Amino acid sequence: MKIKTKSKKVNKSWLNDHVNDPYVKLAQKEGFRARAAYKLKEIDETLGLIKPGQVLVDLGSAPGAWSQYMRRRLSPQGAAMGALQGTIIAMDLLPMEPIEGVQFLQGDLRDESVLASLVLALDGRLADVVVSDMAPNLSGLAAVDSARIEHLVELALDFCQHHLKPQGALVVKVFHGGGYAQWVKLFKAHFKVVKPIKPKASRDKSSETFLVGMGLIALH
Repeated sequence: MKIKTKSKKVNKSWLNDHVNDPYVKLAQKEGFRARAAYKLKEIDETLGLIKPGQVLVDLGSAPGAWSQYMRRRLSPQGAAMGALQGTIIAMDLLPMEPIEGVQFLQGDLRDESVLASLVLALDGRLADVVVSDMAPNLSGLAAVDSARIEHLVELALDFCQHHLKPQGALVVKVFHGGGYAQWVKLFKAHFKVVKPIKPKASRDKSSETFLVGMGLIALH
């Protein structure tokens, strides 16, 4: 019974934090589907990654906040609808409500047929920026979770080796803890410049951080 009570308290505490979260309120006010939009916004404003005319790929896109942000960045007036300068291709295992101007593919990147659909959508073009908010179902077992995260990081890196412009950028969500040093090492083997960023919109209690790689190193 104690465990149940504690669980209720934790849920109530999380709900209270969520309701009073300034980024949640801002997302509702500005029409973003999730507060995560402000994580990408800060990364983009810090590094100047996203520009009109680019080809952008959003991996692990649902519910769509990152695609919404990128869509506004490619709009001449920063609008959520209307003219768009560039291309956004989004992909996720879960369904995603349509976003005007964003091409969405539902499926698992580990599935070769899904990867082929993504490549087909690129239509021979290389991406300028790839963003990945993909996260595995966490088990609570450090070694298992670390391996699952590493697999998703490797999937994104492998995709970029074949489909990212040489001067392009990759943004990937990772978590501090076991395996973090290895993920940084992986990034440094693939990119000339690697920057870890913990956006202000990322909750203090969360161990999540983002690795940004810029300028591909050609692997032979």
